[in-house]
Amino acid sequence: MRRHATVLGLAVLLGSLAAACGGGSQEAQAPPPPTENPVDPATAGSVAGRVTFEGTPRTLPPMKMDSDPNCAAQAPTAPDESVVVGGGGALQNVFVYVKDGLGTLRFPVPAAAVVLDQKGCRYVPHVLGVQVGQGVEVLNSDPTLHNVHAAPASNSEFNTGQPIQGMKHTHRFSTREVMVPFKCDVHPWMHAWVGVLDHPFFAVSGADGSFQLTGLPPGTYTIEAWHETLGTQTQTVTIGAKETGNVAFSFKSTT
Repeated sequence: MRRHATVLGLAVLLGSLAAACGGGSQEAQAPPPPTENPVDPATAGSVAGRVTFEGTPRTLPPMKMDSDPNCAAQAPTAPDESVVVGGGGALQNVFVYVKDGLGTLRFPVPAAAVVLDQKGCRYVPHVLGVQVGQGVEVLNSDPTLHNVHAAPASNSEFNTGQPIQGMKHTHRFSTREVMVPFKCDVHPWMHAWVGVLDHPFFAVSGADGSFQLTGLPPGTYTIEAWHETLGTQTQTVTIGAKETGNVAFSFKSTT
């Protein structure tokens, strides 16, 4: 009986030492995201603005899609989306987000996934944002094979085929990264960009170049605007309770 107790005591001691020294395959777990928004809605403000292109944009040739008959049947060509300029110089597809200023605030992760569709042999939308841990549902709406290939620098790379119309694949990114490029290994003209953030304050400029970041606590923020070929710009803005800060970004061609 005494010998059994001694052996048991040694086992407990060794187990304790292993745990204390980080033995085995134990890993530190990140704390779960909060379930409630830490921002007081009674004082929350916003940042709004517009992104424009300075000068005359370069005319880009359309992307040929005739290498796949299923794509060509929908449209033989598609416009190049790398620089999309509308009326009044409005610059579309610019990812605008809070780069700094939120301190240690942590935010709930939305339960609903964002959808990245493959439609007409193009990624739709071309640029989008998602929170860390939120689902990105990649959908194949085309009657042809697509191969979804994300090539991040900080997150895990994934590469999955979707040979059947209606197929879906949901992926969750584990860490912040601006931006994650998506491509299709079957159709080289297909590209998309996903901004992954640990907060919900991001937007993509629309056809009129406008954007809005809502629900921000009062404070001073660094706002960054990212464009896939024109680079990045930052501005600092301070907002008070229930105030809207206005910023404007203007890009021009570097070539």
